[in-house]
Formats: sequence, C-alpha cells, structure tokens
Amino acid sequence: QVQLVESGGGLVQAGGSLRLSCAASGRTFGSLNMGWFRQAPGKEREFVAAINWFGVGTYYADSVKGRFTISRDNAKITLYLQMDSLKPEDTAVYYCAASRGAVTTTKDVNYWGQGTQVTVSS
Repeated sequence: QVQLVESGGGLVQAGGSLRLSCAASGRTFGSLNMGWFRQAPGKEREFVAAINWFGVGTYYADSVKGRFTISRDNAKITLYLQMDSLKPEDTAVYYCAASRGAVTTTKDVNYWGQGTQVTVSS
C-alpha cells in the first residue's frame, strides 16, 4: 500500500511560481511511475505531468509544457512539481498519483493523494 500526501499549494498572482511536493510512504515508491493531475470546479480531472520510476522520462500536457517541471527524489520518496509562469486557468486542486504502469490517464492510477488547492489570481 502506498500513501501520498501533497503540500505546497496556495494563492499566487499570475506570472508567479509555486512548488508542489508529494510525500509518499511505502517501500515500493521507487518502482512506481508518478504523476500530477488537476481538477478545476465543474471539470473532469485532467493529466498534468508524469515521470517514470527511475526519474529520466518525463511527459507533460500541452497546456503546461515549458512552464511546469516534474521531478522526483527516490531517496526522499518525494515527488515535486515546479510551476512557473502561472496563469489563472491553472487554478485547480492538484493531485499526486502513482501507478505500476502508465500514469497519463485517471483509469491507470493505482494510488491518489488527497489534493492541494492552487489558486492563481489575475
């Protein structure tokens, strides 16, 4: 069993930056592919970014490419999402996700965090 706890969300002005963290428990973290999803009010949960289990391969949604950076520290069993040049449309609850396989669609996710709110003001 893997438990995921996000932190780092908050209120920021457009153009600003935030860094989200996802602390994981469980000895299998190093073998899981990890990702971030987000859900805005009234919308479906959508994929944001993913990173493979050894931290080399990354993949981003077109809407965040060039602005967000996903990374992981397997020694600290922590996942990160550096968000720069934030826009009001980035406002959402951000969820950490873990999967034994792909982690680019919600149906593939084996474990979810509880979410952290990110609000970008214009």
